Formats: sequence, C-alpha cells, structure tokens
Amino acid sequence: MTIAVRPGSTVMFTGDSITDCQRLESEDGLGFGYPLRVAGEWGLRHPDRPVTWLNTGVGGHKVMDLEARWQTDVLDARPDVVSILVGVNDMGWHTLDPKGYVIPVEEFEAGYDRLLAPLAEAGTKLILIEPFLLPIRGLVEAGHALMGEEVRKQWRTDLDPKIQAVRKLARKYGAHLLDADDMFATLAATTGPEHWAADGVHPTPAGHAALAAAWLRLVA
Repeated sequence: MTIAVRPGSTVMFTGDSITDCQRLESEDGLGFGYPLRVAGEWGLRHPDRPVTWLNTGVGGHKVMDLEARWQTDVLDARPDVVSILVGVNDMGWHTLDPKGYVIPVEEFEAGYDRLLAPLAEAGTKLILIEPFLLPIRGLVEAGHALMGEEVRKQWRTDLDPKIQAVRKLARKYGAHLLDADDMFATLAATTGPEHWAADGVHPTPAGHAALAAAWLRLVA
C-alpha cells in the first residue's frame, strides 16, 4: 500500500547531507536534491493537492545528531509524513574524524528507534530510506581525506548491518522502506556507479532523480 498524501499535508524530509543538499542556499529551503525533485513532480501531477514540503537535513549528521535536534526540528513541526535518510555518517566515522569511533549497529539501531517511536505514537506516516554506498573505484575525497578501496571495504562491512537495522525498524513501525542500496546496486550494474554517485555516497543529479522517482512510488 502507498501513503495517501492529502491536500494540506505537511511532508518533512530529514537526515544528512544527501537530504540537506544546500537547502539553506535555496529560496524554498528544499535544497537542490531529491526533496526538491519530489516536490516539483508532486506539484506537476497533483495541482489539486497542495502540500507543505519541509527539509531539515543537515550535512554530516548521524543518528545521534538527529536525536539532539529531533524535538525542535521535527516533532514540533507536527508533520503528517516524515521521510528519513541517515546512516552513511554512522558508517566508518572512525576513519573520517579523529574523535570518531566505530558505532556499533546496536547503538545505531537504538538511537534510530528513539527517533521513530514518538512519530509512530503520533500517527505520523513514515518513509525510511536505507543508507547506501556505491562500489566506485580508486581514490575518493571524503571530507579532507582521500579514501581508497580498502577503507571503503571497511565501510561496506560497517554499513551492511546498519541497513538491516533500518529494514528491521521499518517492519517494526509499519514504515514504508525505500531500498536505496539495492536500487543503486542494480542501476550501477548497467551504467557504472559513478553515474549515480561520483564519490559513492553523494548522488549526482541522476542519482537524486532516481531517489525521487522511487520515493514517489511510495505515495499516492
């Protein structure tokens, strides 16, 4: 079943830089990525069903960072639908930040659960976008560091159980799941991963379009 988005609904996207996508530099606050594409396509398809679209993504954020701002940035807005994409910064944090550490999947899942519980209690419709990592080759800039394939193998090992945790939470809360990791793996098999995310993490325009198209298949 799809989520019925009624006229006058408030739909919020939140998460990390993939959702943020320079939202503070955009006139409407939606950024330049998949949230903007979703809102635009929805307006084209359903001019009779206006929706308030919000974006509270913040680049670099992990689950613990979302928790710290959850009340003011999400719950206080009382959205009807919340779409969450988080987890890629929880992956391999120890390789990117001198103060970082390996975030166990149990810690990641427990924090994510605390994000979802009050939304579910309020009857908010949920869309969980699983984090993803595309299998690009060679050295890639990540923050101020260059990461090679061996580090990204560590990331993959770290990320896989976190993806399973997101899928588990989607089942627990009856959330709609956007299986982005599988989707991009399938797309990359025919075109090459760089077409969808040049660094394996941040989508290209085509990658954002793919996310938006998949997201729109979950709503009606």
